[in-house]
Amino acid sequence: MENFSWLSAFKDMGAKVRAEMGELFKGTGAGKALGKGAGGDTTLLLDKKAEDAILSVLEMLHESGERFKFISEELGERDFGDEGVVILADPIDGSNNAKYGIPFYSTALAMASGGKLSDVNLGYIINLVNGDEFWAVKGQGAYKNGIRIKTTDHVELGMINFEGSNPRRDIPAAMPLLKVARKVRCLGTTALDLACLASGATDVVLIPSPSRSFDYAAGWLLVREAGGIVTDTQGGSLEETPLGLGRTSPFIGAANRTLLDKALNALKGE
Repeated sequence: MENFSWLSAFKDMGAKVRAEMGELFKGTGAGKALGKGAGGDTTLLLDKKAEDAILSVLEMLHESGERFKFISEELGERDFGDEGVVILADPIDGSNNAKYGIPFYSTALAMASGGKLSDVNLGYIINLVNGDEFWAVKGQGAYKNGIRIKTTDHVELGMINFEGSNPRRDIPAAMPLLKVARKVRCLGTTALDLACLASGATDVVLIPSPSRSFDYAAGWLLVREAGGIVTDTQGGSLEETPLGLGRTSPFIGAANRTLLDKALNALKGE
């Protein structure tokens, strides 16, 4: 396709998902369970509707000549004439927020030129409640609604976001860091956690449970392009992480090296 842009395509997908969610929530049954998705979590009707909206754009692009592999939380992997391009999708990140009427959930999309996290060249996240769009292009910066964003220059552990998908395990794992923070939030969507970090709203994000690449690939690039750092919870690089359906590693993101070092030391009890 002449002058084709994956960013424009992602924006189309985001708009379609948001419109679909608006229509879905006018009726009933958005939170109906449909079974297990390929990623292992329960697929809700709202997840399926969101994925279908994304697929409708991808199928049109494929018919127009684009070739790629699609990896998504619900359907798993689908080959659209893969020529080295990988499209990752978490159709609804924060499904339980959406199911229970908590107004904080998103769609996360990423494009990679290979099979590792370091190959991600484009990340896009849309807040499905208010329409805020975040995106990053490798080497070209990170943006919110078209305005360049940067991580905060704080050097103290002020605002920390964490996720507790398994509270019995995750809260004890996170507690050494949470105890030294000035403020703590658990918001229920990893993608928007990372978008908040990239835009300077928070200082550190901690995800104590192993995550799937489509959960954080877009946010990983967003934070890096905004000046932040994302590592595993031992401070190791995530760049060799394979892109796929399997759970990989817990991780931590920080606005800068000083905050990362302080957070890692706190997790170690130092």
